[in-house]
Amino acid sequence: MKYDHQQIEAKWQKFWQDNKTFKTPNQSAKPKYYVLDMFPYPSGAGLHVGHVEGYTATDILARYKRAKGFNVLHPMGWDSFGLPAEQYAIRTGTHPAISTKANIDNFRRQLKSLGFSYDWDRELATSDPSYYKWTQWIFTKLYNQGLAYEAEMLVNFCPALGTVLANEEVENGRSKEGGYPIERRPLKQWILKITAYADRLIQDLDLLDWPESLKKLQINWIGKSEGANVHFLEKSTRESLTVFTTRPDTLFGATYMVLSPEHPLVNKITTPEFKKGVQDYQKLSASKSDMDRTELNREKTGVFTGAYAINPVNELSVPIWIADYVIVGYGTGAIMAVPAHDDRDFEFANNHNLPILAVYDPQGCDEGERQEIISGRRCHTGEGTVINSEHRDLSLNGLGIDEAKKTVVNWLEKHGKGKGTTTYKLRDWLFSRQRYWGEPFPLLKFDDGTIRILDEDELPLCPPEVSNYKPTPEGNSPLAQVTEWVNTVDPKTGKEAKRETNIMPQWAGSCWYYLRFCDPHNRQEAWNPEVEKILASCRYVCWGCRTCCAASSLCTVLA
Repeated sequence: MKYDHQQIEAKWQKFWQDNKTFKTPNQSAKPKYYVLDMFPYPSGAGLHVGHVEGYTATDILARYKRAKGFNVLHPMGWDSFGLPAEQYAIRTGTHPAISTKANIDNFRRQLKSLGFSYDWDRELATSDPSYYKWTQWIFTKLYNQGLAYEAEMLVNFCPALGTVLANEEVENGRSKEGGYPIERRPLKQWILKITAYADRLIQDLDLLDWPESLKKLQINWIGKSEGANVHFLEKSTRESLTVFTTRPDTLFGATYMVLSPEHPLVNKITTPEFKKGVQDYQKLSASKSDMDRTELNREKTGVFTGAYAINPVNELSVPIWIADYVIVGYGTGAIMAVPAHDDRDFEFANNHNLPILAVYDPQGCDEGERQEIISGRRCHTGEGTVINSEHRDLSLNGLGIDEAKKTVVNWLEKHGKGKGTTTYKLRDWLFSRQRYWGEPFPLLKFDDGTIRILDEDELPLCPPEVSNYKPTPEGNSPLAQVTEWVNTVDPKTGKEAKRETNIMPQWAGSCWYYLRFCDPHNRQEAWNPEVEKILASCRYVCWGCRTCCAASSLCTVLA
């Protein structure tokens, strides 16, 4: 008997739709299971094979769990605000509201034709005002708790796209969307203070049923480091240069310093004969993302500034270099380099003929290897006993690592030359984009510099209807050109005000959608806490979700 797939599958797909076969009740005596897909960008002509591959895998799991007696929540929606949707609209010459709706209709048709067992009654789109009203509401809560602020930041700016890009949107100095060059540029941006939750993000990993390898990746990404801030003085200007180090016990072995090319003191301390080389290097570094610059396997390049700093523990002069593997946003944007006991510093020192001084007599190696380490011909990062570390009232010689750390930190604090501290690789979340197609910030700015966050009854704040939604190469949002929308009168105070012309990033709406899926039609609140408790007390599987530390932090704030 021939299998007529078009007739048979159409019949059952209609049956599933008419009878809501895969509808998930909130109340059920069955055990619960939540299968969450990474919902797609509806930004192209339709699904690609990667969508089908991932969604097939999760649908197999969802169907299997239903067959085993579970009440399975398996929803689908659309990540429809943001750069991909806007760029598709620009390429096709269609307003993003129109192209996005057409793409969603096509994606939905294709997914239904594939027979996936979604609960279509829970469908949502991040560009729907009934959804982004609550995205904006979440921002108001973060702002009111002091977790959203404005600051000038060095950002990845793409002139061709006319917007700031996240590190994840940049590869090899170019935008992943379109492959355009990016540059580092200082811009005033909205920031979310996710670093306030760094410790909790680590501690709460114990509550998650994740593989240990994944937890380790998360911990490394957050990058908690215990150490000290150490104050060096630049010899000519007497400017203080603070470095963060996890190894203050190796201070006597610091034979040079490295600043980020963007460090605010670079231009001030660079001597005239080295200025052109420094400026050329700064320009080259501006075209690279932080991820490209910190890639471990790339060659460590840098240039000398002509300046010297005074090592606080032995008062010796050390040359100051700039190198792009040092990032201005991590730590203090400056490092002390101890090439005898750090692989990266050792490679840099050998590349540039810089001095190498061992301050640890190693353990667990033969005499030949020991002599190579002590003479600076080989890097040693393991245990040992401190050597070559004595000056006036400070001596670390003969101590082990832990005792040497305590001793030198106490000495630094006593003499006002440093302080024990903790830092993180995780940085606050850059939360502004210079685009049209996205969530406007729910706030008003007044001439006196004050800000009023909109109340819930004023949400959603929708973007204005415009015909020109293309970005500008100057870095201004297209919204800045809509003066009748930007300039307004605050209805609650009667004061003249301006609206924010930057918009929220793609991830504003796509980092909390799993919560809205629990209660997608609620018009009184983002989601009902009781419904969330019912549906969240279940096994949860996420297939290829983009949720990262930043989004996890946001969820932590809301919890």
